[in-house]
Amino acid sequence: MSCGSRSPNGENWVQAGACWTASRVPLGVGLNYVEHVEESSRSLDTDKELPPRPVLFSKPSTAVTGPGRPILHNGDLTAQLDWECELAVVIGRTAFRVSEQDAYDHVFGYSIVNDISARDQRRSGQWFFSKGQDSYAPFGPAVVTADDIPDPMALDLSLRVNGVTKQKSNTRHMLFPVARLIADISSGVTLEPGDVIATGSPSGVGAGMVPPEFLTPGDLVEATVEGIGTLTNPVVDAR
Repeated sequence: MSCGSRSPNGENWVQAGACWTASRVPLGVGLNYVEHVEESSRSLDTDKELPPRPVLFSKPSTAVTGPGRPILHNGDLTAQLDWECELAVVIGRTAFRVSEQDAYDHVFGYSIVNDISARDQRRSGQWFFSKGQDSYAPFGPAVVTADDIPDPMALDLSLRVNGVTKQKSNTRHMLFPVARLIADISSGVTLEPGDVIATGSPSGVGAGMVPPEFLTPGDLVEATVEGIGTLTNPVVDAR
């Protein structure tokens, strides 16, 4: 990730999107905020009990797109395109069987992932096609190095659709914090430099609204994490 420089205010960052290593697979964490577990059990038919271990999944690298790039809405495949603002952890050193105490030594920095989901494409409980379609992992707008984010577990995060706030929370409400996620994943899967972990969504997803709300072509989605910036993507018709 050598495509970056220092920002005008002196913070260390690299511009995201263009410097993503396309061969790497983004890792996702489901049901990692307590209130999102409740809303998911009510609206998405998931377990109402808190998960005892991190719920993990992956997206193909072709799902990744950059800031300002379109989120593809294919009306032939979905009528329930949803948003999820998430803190992204970028791995900087190879991690295998890493303890929670040592986990942060393997973090390069932090960014934002909007975990786009076609809710009506969840198949027998599996999320791959629901969350893995092209453009379903907007990433950016920058990677802020770990030394400029002293406590990733105290960051405000929010999401707006067409200027209206839909999600508003703080990373302190994660069920499994960043260090636990790195330790859990690396207990059996080697994390390599450039790997990205999307750490889960707070409540406020479209499927949980009353009535439910979903993205349509022409919408503008803005995901914000304190200390990192705002990831902005338009929704376009891909039929």
